[in-house]
Amino acid sequence: MKTVTIATLGCKANQFDSEVLATSLEERGYQIVPFGEEAEITIINTCTVTHRADFESRQLIRKAIRYNPNSLIILTGCYAQTQPDLLVPLKEVRYLLGNKEKLHLPELLPALIRGEAPRVQVGEIQRETPLFENLTPSFRSHTRAFLKIQDGCDARCSYCIVPYARGPSRSLPLDKVIGYLNMFKEKGFKEVVLTGIHIGSYGMDLHPPVTLDQLLEEIEHQETPPRIRLSSIEPQEFSSQLMTLLTRSKKLCPHIHLPIQSGDEKILKRMNRSYDPSFLYDLITKIHQTLPKASIGADILVGFPGEGEREFMQTYQLIQSLPISYLHVFPYSVRRGTEAAKLSGKIEEKEIKRRAEVMRELGREKRKAFYSQFLHQDLEVLIEDRKETGTERRMGLSRNYIPVVLLQGACVEINQEIKVRVVDVNEKVVFGKVVYGNR
Repeated sequence: MKTVTIATLGCKANQFDSEVLATSLEERGYQIVPFGEEAEITIINTCTVTHRADFESRQLIRKAIRYNPNSLIILTGCYAQTQPDLLVPLKEVRYLLGNKEKLHLPELLPALIRGEAPRVQVGEIQRETPLFENLTPSFRSHTRAFLKIQDGCDARCSYCIVPYARGPSRSLPLDKVIGYLNMFKEKGFKEVVLTGIHIGSYGMDLHPPVTLDQLLEEIEHQETPPRIRLSSIEPQEFSSQLMTLLTRSKKLCPHIHLPIQSGDEKILKRMNRSYDPSFLYDLITKIHQTLPKASIGADILVGFPGEGEREFMQTYQLIQSLPISYLHVFPYSVRRGTEAAKLSGKIEEKEIKRRAEVMRELGREKRKAFYSQFLHQDLEVLIEDRKETGTERRMGLSRNYIPVVLLQGACVEINQEIKVRVVDVNEKVVFGKVVYGNR
């Protein structure tokens, strides 16, 4: 039995792909071991969304060589897909496989082991149309499962390399989605995150077309885990129907994540985003008024070409004025092959780092303010298989995406949803005590 280790960087869609790979390899008789342990085969599933992601991918390669100098190293994922020419000189990497080839890796592996396959196998991802449907992810080491309902993207935001890495938008048929959710319920999962690259476009490529709203409405009436969480959704695709579904759903978690990127009209236009700051203000205000306890997260990209201090402060002041719960802040980095790479008005790296830290500090303030609203209130918390660093106290996640540390109740079972009363907060987590036992 050959040993395989898989290291993954990037988004939940990438994590889902790695889980599918691991399960498929186990079904073929391979033994999956944690990254860092001795393994005959090392698979690195890379990300390339930022310069930092590229750096982390290269860092993982070096770690893999250090941990297992004789391991057969296979590089796949978005970095391998978009920039194989930069990776070919890495002699320690035996094979480079693109995203199209990634999920066929279990069938390809015997030939790779024998050295009977081309070193670089990176196909034309733009010609990839059907979404790979034969998925068997187990998520045995997770409390929550991910389900990739969509892949690829047809938008062309000027800064983004993802459409070139993932190909056109394509969706998992509705009946397949329901089937997998039913499977996760049978396996005992209490929560599934519906993920993808551009889930707001879900179903537009199906025949007949289906909308995300229709999928969620169907999920409400089917046998699925009791908690369904949406990953990131574009602001302009957050429909009134979705708002209504969230208000009356017994399954959809009150957690919305919007990649708003900027709060300045000029920069949004340069980014090729199809909304303006007033739209963002009205949308987020309405979400908060309709769902006052919902967590509203946002992606912010700082240091985009042409973003002067005035444009940065426009974004800062917009975020400051809105009931946003937390921020994911990304410093802009040039992605070769994107429209933004050709734009004038580049910002110095030192200034980009400063702005990122200023925005992250605002994010910390927003997070603590959101958490503080729930002081002395009860939250429905799914107990996870993780503990607080340093204290070993059990942790869980609320429906509205608040990480909870249990001050007592160490004997509570993992993967159970329990009621917890919040007794203290900080900028990272809330602390709570169990109100009553397992449900």
